[in-house]
Amino acid sequence: MAEPGSESEPLLGRAHRAGQPDSPAGRSVPADPGSEARRDVCLDRAVVFIEDAIQYRSINHRMDARSLWLYRWYYSDLCQWVLSVTIFLDLALAFVEKPSSLTITSDVRYRGPPWNPPCGLTESVEGVCLLVFVAGVSVKGYLVGWAQFRRSSWLLAYVVVLAVSLVDWTVSLSLLCKENSSMMKKTLKCIRWSLREMASVMLLLALHLCLFTMFGMLLFTGEQDDWEDRERLVYFRNLQESLTSLLVLLTTANNPDVMIPAYSKNRAYAIFFIIFTLIGSLFLMNLLTAIIYNQFRGYLMKSLQTSLNRRRLGTRAAYEVLSMEVQQAGQPPRIGVKPEDFLQVLQKVQLDSTHKQAIVEKVLSYGEELLSAEEFMKLSNEFDRRVVQEQPPRPVYRSPFLRTAQLFFGHTCFDYLGNLIALGNLLSICVFLVMDTDVKPQDRDDFILGVLNCVFVLYYVLELLLKVFALGPRGYVSSPSNLFDGLLTLVLLVLEVSTLAVYSLPHPGWKPDVMGLLSLWEMARLLNMLIVFRFLRIIPSMKLMAVVTSTFLDLVRNMRAFGGVLVVVYYEFAIVGISLFQGVVVPPGNSSLAQNSSMPCGSFEQLEYWANNFDDFAAALVTLWNVMVVNNWQVFLDAFHRYSGPWSKVYFVSWWLVSSVIWVNLFLALILENFLQKWDRHSHLPSLPGAPQAFERRVELLFRDILEEPTEEELMEKLKHHPHLELCR
Repeated sequence: MAEPGSESEPLLGRAHRAGQPDSPAGRSVPADPGSEARRDVCLDRAVVFIEDAIQYRSINHRMDARSLWLYRWYYSDLCQWVLSVTIFLDLALAFVEKPSSLTITSDVRYRGPPWNPPCGLTESVEGVCLLVFVAGVSVKGYLVGWAQFRRSSWLLAYVVVLAVSLVDWTVSLSLLCKENSSMMKKTLKCIRWSLREMASVMLLLALHLCLFTMFGMLLFTGEQDDWEDRERLVYFRNLQESLTSLLVLLTTANNPDVMIPAYSKNRAYAIFFIIFTLIGSLFLMNLLTAIIYNQFRGYLMKSLQTSLNRRRLGTRAAYEVLSMEVQQAGQPPRIGVKPEDFLQVLQKVQLDSTHKQAIVEKVLSYGEELLSAEEFMKLSNEFDRRVVQEQPPRPVYRSPFLRTAQLFFGHTCFDYLGNLIALGNLLSICVFLVMDTDVKPQDRDDFILGVLNCVFVLYYVLELLLKVFALGPRGYVSSPSNLFDGLLTLVLLVLEVSTLAVYSLPHPGWKPDVMGLLSLWEMARLLNMLIVFRFLRIIPSMKLMAVVTSTFLDLVRNMRAFGGVLVVVYYEFAIVGISLFQGVVVPPGNSSLAQNSSMPCGSFEQLEYWANNFDDFAAALVTLWNVMVVNNWQVFLDAFHRYSGPWSKVYFVSWWLVSSVIWVNLFLALILENFLQKWDRHSHLPSLPGAPQAFERRVELLFRDILEEPTEEELMEKLKHHPHLELCR
């Protein structure tokens, strides 16, 4: 907190004191319009600073009144929604641009001619998207200023990509859609990696591959007998095939196929492959995983520390523009923030009402005293408090019998009973599905299952009514699990009534006919399977399941950044794949080639992998996914090598390195760090009063305990160097 003996007054204090005399009594006089305008600007600055702190944004932007309005408009929900929709629309154009993905199948044998949009349609949509992007980066550049803009490598890269996209869009229009050049898209912000440690392991991995490749070519020369010759011809024919075979063996995708020809002749040959797998797959690959995890954790900690510093800096900046000096008779001057000023600012901040109410109660607890810097900074912790809405009051019944029934049907034991009934429903469906596996559809008798289904649906309806009776309508819908059960019950009831109306009551030999893809009866059975979600209620009471589920839910909530990286990587590789391999996978001869017994077992043709190609964007995405899983990815290497040339392996190996080695290990690091922090963590941030423990935690909060709080001197030093803000002290 600033010392009382400051040379000059804070910003808002100057605006306040401009309209009142310098007297101990502090009598107010009519303020001039200039002071009121300065006070409004100070309040708007505080609003923006607090919003920056909530969202972990940088405060280095323009601070004049017009810029503050433009800044809040740019980060408003509507504007950000428009930008998100524009990005999604721009990326989705790849599915309808030529080559269009609008076909039922991607199998080159059965695929019909796709629908292609008329010339100018996608170009017009992309032109509108580019205009939105240009407007967005222009506003962003104006707000941060030219000096900050030049130092931001991401904004400069964004401008370069937009310029290239505009040129590409212009070329596409000038060629009247004869060229497909409109697929160059934006590259989003990705995680920076320190490649020094990874490069050392990759070098060891390359030496390991080269060494065992030479050993393999010398070992399987084919000069001894047919078994060694078979091994050589299939897997070690030349340097390229040997490297490919051992590279695939690193992922264990061709194990034990690569070993079988030689091992069938002499068991000693297994030593070569076992040693290679031990060193490469179990040691070097896992060492690479450990390095990626370590680098990820270091980057994550640095990123989270930056986010924490931004929050503290934004909060401190809000304090600096709101604080004032108050002189009382017989006491030294005090500097702080008036509670009414902060509450006035809080009303303008974009924050949900529940958090606002909690902060208001916290501020009112300080009374009318000025908020010190320490108290003001503590208010920022209220932004992270978990919000659990209070349950509406239950209805009050006068009858003792009704009160007893309300107590029973509103108890957790009644939920457990519902879970047992749902388990019985699930088991009955599974049992009859197993029993009817070998029975033809026309010979099945669904009488017993039909009766059981009616009974279960009636119980679900009864359970819904009894819970509404015990909790009240508002109390019932306030619980997400009850809301899910209720909606599911209503859907089941409608389907059951429709089934009985169309097919009459269940009777021996009752077999509802199939109408379309599924009959109503089958739809009801599929919906019954969703009842298994009822068991999610018991997860919080089981520690291990609670931690695992909490980790999963946090991953889903915090996957935007990592999902964005994956989307960019998939997008770019899909575009490159279309450029390189579009139309190269063509069945020679007729479409019955896949059934030709002369094709080698396990080949692309024999396995009927024709749907895996790069003829359109959707097919390219699926093909890349199949290669990333690395199951049978040697089939893709061989097929595209034969159809397009040996350099195709560079593309697929690069994709394997980026997706399977880097991104999958990055995802594994996120899971490990998240789970370990939750497992070792016993102290959680407190919930709002009366709220139970909840699963929701932002990734910034998981590691808050191990982050370093910035000092007051560091915060003030950064504020003094703010390019658009002048502090009075």
